[in-house]
Amino acid sequence: MLCAASATLVGCAAPAAGGAQPGSAHGPRAGTAAVEVARGVYMVQGASGEVSSDNLGRVGNSGFIVGESGVLAIDTGTSYRHGKVLLDAIHRVTDKPVRLALVTHTRQEFLFGASAFREQGIPVHMHRQAAGLMQSRCDRCLKTLRQVLGDDEMRSTAMWKPDREFDESETIDAIGRPVQVIYAGHSSGPGDVAVFDPRTGVLFAGGMVDHRRIPDVQDGALAAWRSALRQLRQLPLNTVVPGHGPPGPPESIDHVDRYLAHLEQRVLELLVLGAALSEVADEAALPDYARWDQYETIHRRNASVLFVRLERDEMFKRAGAPP
Repeated sequence: MLCAASATLVGCAAPAAGGAQPGSAHGPRAGTAAVEVARGVYMVQGASGEVSSDNLGRVGNSGFIVGESGVLAIDTGTSYRHGKVLLDAIHRVTDKPVRLALVTHTRQEFLFGASAFREQGIPVHMHRQAAGLMQSRCDRCLKTLRQVLGDDEMRSTAMWKPDREFDESETIDAIGRPVQVIYAGHSSGPGDVAVFDPRTGVLFAGGMVDHRRIPDVQDGALAAWRSALRQLRQLPLNTVVPGHGPPGPPESIDHVDRYLAHLEQRVLELLVLGAALSEVADEAALPDYARWDQYETIHRRNASVLFVRLERDEMFKRAGAPP
């Protein structure tokens, strides 16, 4: 793991609209090639696995939506260099200007490419809570990325501040095509948002949904997260672009919800049985998810993190104090 609270990563590929297929999540073009998943809506799929020098840290998905008058970029990549690559991918598809970039959540593989966008005068937007979390901890993440990926790959990558912070859901009208930004409270993380294109039914789910990859609960509030997933499920969806992994059907949201429910149930069982924290990672096995990317790393950590939270809540409850 790269950053104690921000760096983990993953992901059955549903066919993209029009018969297009995403490139291999392991191949040399991972994190570079744009694939049209619906008319005017593109995804750049990241590599599977953890951030490493082999994948240049490009493990998160990015994308963009092309409107009549411009382009909305969604998430900006792992580094300044990766941000430039993503801009090149946009320019290979369209000569329309990129009007703005939106960072959906605070994880290093989605945000450090923002300086490449801002260098070209493209404003970067972010939810206020996510921006606050970024400022409080991502200096540490950047140092770790430099250690793992090397100074050359991370050259010109720097901390930044959003050009605009927002607090609620909103509709973006800047590209000649209305796009909805959905904020459902603290879910998978503080300030995490999703982006919905009503014209095609494509949802960029950001940190709320990983497909065929274990979601990371470190920043999440499980009950609120599952409530947010149910809200997303009410949208007229055709395709879900997850934060990690290949694009999927609307049911990929249900898969994440089910994993979170099973994780909490198993950890609660261990708490009732009086398990020690040192036993939890081994005893919290969920075989139904064993083939998901990062099962051996993120799932084991999820179980330990949740066990500590539930144990703490039980302790406060016994003391008659709020958790």
